[in-house]
Amino acid sequence: MTPADGSTGQPATTPPAAPVPADASVLLRTEGRAAYIVLNRPRALNALTHPMVRRIDQALAAWAKDPAVETVVLTGAGERGLCAGGDIRAIYDDARTGGTASADFWRDEYRLNARIARYPKPYVAVMDGIVMGGGVGVSAHGSVRVVTERSRIAMPETGIGFVPDVGGTYLLGLAPGELGTHLALTGQQLGARDALLCGLADHFVPSDSLPRLVADLASDPVREVLARYVAEAPPGVLGDQREWIDACYPAGSVEEIVDRLAGHGAQAAKEAAETLHTKSPTALKVTLSALRRARQLGPLERVLEQEYRVSCAALGSADLVEGIRAQVVDKDRDPHWSPARLADVTGDDVARYFAPLGARELALAADRSPQEVPW
Repeated sequence: MTPADGSTGQPATTPPAAPVPADASVLLRTEGRAAYIVLNRPRALNALTHPMVRRIDQALAAWAKDPAVETVVLTGAGERGLCAGGDIRAIYDDARTGGTASADFWRDEYRLNARIARYPKPYVAVMDGIVMGGGVGVSAHGSVRVVTERSRIAMPETGIGFVPDVGGTYLLGLAPGELGTHLALTGQQLGARDALLCGLADHFVPSDSLPRLVADLASDPVREVLARYVAEAPPGVLGDQREWIDACYPAGSVEEIVDRLAGHGAQAAKEAAETLHTKSPTALKVTLSALRRARQLGPLERVLEQEYRVSCAALGSADLVEGIRAQVVDKDRDPHWSPARLADVTGDDVARYFAPLGARELALAADRSPQEVPW
């Protein structure tokens, strides 16, 4: 897909944006048969900014046409993780002032997510350490997703009054049984084995093998390199929790899900109910609706279009500002949601998040090319 100018709201058949000036927040290089992307904001846990998204997208577009590049490799700088998501503080400032910067960012970010999912060459995402929100978007849509014993993967948006995006409702909708519903509503972090179980990763590699794996991709094909380093992942927790998850989460409403969890005999189910009581009631109801709608929409591009509508609506909500304030700005961990109770969030409140945007629609599906086998 050809990138569009994020300010136009037009499909990706418009002329590409001007080149993004190089900066140190994304390091790009080619070596041998591989091209490397390093997210390089370690003090911010490599949180994504708009210029970073545009730079990655333009690099991927160029490398897709470069016969010298056979594999693309994504890593994060520092020891803490690949990427903790988008720049939440910038979204907070934008939401408070009624700006459009976040909507412009999401437009380009979701286009990048779609490009990664359809990339015609192996895209190796090293999901070491913390991988959350937007970090999932630039990794879990790739064709080769590597996790380690340090991986902590999550879509924690309901805790800040937001809804899983970057194709998160698509990915979680594909998870076995009701695991995706549980993860979307609670924001629970996943280790390596559970990420493999839920379809968010493909291979486990011990973290001390990563430098050699990444280096070997410059000289050898992906399959050969993986064969050297893939190992058995350590035990997870979700496999043993499928009984209560699959029993509680098919309920028709968030209220009924909470009641089922609270009334179940499993201690972990009761803890999940307690967790849901701390999340934004509006975000929980919109998330459940978004996830269930996503399962019926078909390709990723359709789901990203829906997520864009939802994200833009959330930008004008009181809960997003309050959630970020409580978790990131003041850090008092005491958000005051509005409405404060699930029962007070109406069907009309939820429907507003899915209202068409008219000329501002993301309009990705029209640009979808047939799925190619990347390697």
